[in-house]
Amino acid sequence: MPELPESDQARRVIEEQCLNRTIESAELGSDTGYIDLPGDNERGRLIGRQFTETTRHGKYIFAGSKTGPWIVVHLGMSGKLVAFDAPDDPPDYTKFLIAFEGDRRLAFRCPRKLGSLTVIDDPESFIADKKLGPDALKITCEEFTEAIGSSRGAVKSALISQTKLAGVGNLWSDEVLYRTGILPDRDGTDLSEAKLAEMHGALQDILRQVLKVHAVYSELPNDWLIHGRKIGADCSLCSGSIVKQTIGGRSAYHCDTHQE
Repeated sequence: MPELPESDQARRVIEEQCLNRTIESAELGSDTGYIDLPGDNERGRLIGRQFTETTRHGKYIFAGSKTGPWIVVHLGMSGKLVAFDAPDDPPDYTKFLIAFEGDRRLAFRCPRKLGSLTVIDDPESFIADKKLGPDALKITCEEFTEAIGSSRGAVKSALISQTKLAGVGNLWSDEVLYRTGILPDRDGTDLSEAKLAEMHGALQDILRQVLKVHAVYSELPNDWLIHGRKIGADCSLCSGSIVKQTIGGRSAYHCDTHQE
């Protein structure tokens, strides 16, 4: 599932290709019964308006203006925002299509469930209603230490809890724990302040590096777990091997030797 860096890459599609263009229509695609999309009245609110700015909080992507309305997009398992020009056809599995004045179009492509696109008044109210924690790229070391260090459950579960910090999922939580040598089932309360500070620094570095390469994983350093995230793979940091366990219903890949 796309996490913070992948969501920010999708946000850039709107920022770089769709701002300051008047919306002429906003239409549903086909086979939309399984996905959360705006109704007639909500779609009507977009007509004649422009997206003048974008923002992101965790995995949620926002586009709108100071006076609203805004759209908020969650990519789910396989969602994607695609900007293109007519007369080209929308991509397959388009569930929502915005037509701007002229030829520019913005499609929300979502082959599988879990994605959503909603019309809202403003991002701040939406974030508060969802009870999202601080954005994982903006959370301070003090906030991170309190959120993760106070968790009596598995640190992996704490890292992917969107109410503690927003934007981290399976991939980058495993990467943080791999880099800092922490087992995913270790309790957050067992970690020292120094180790929590190390985790915070690793998280910031990982997210920034993924953003820098526009979420193209092949351009990430060779010693990252993501390149060998499979059972039995050699650990890139020691002589160990990669193993998998299930924690809170989620997969956790880690080294059987240097993580403890």
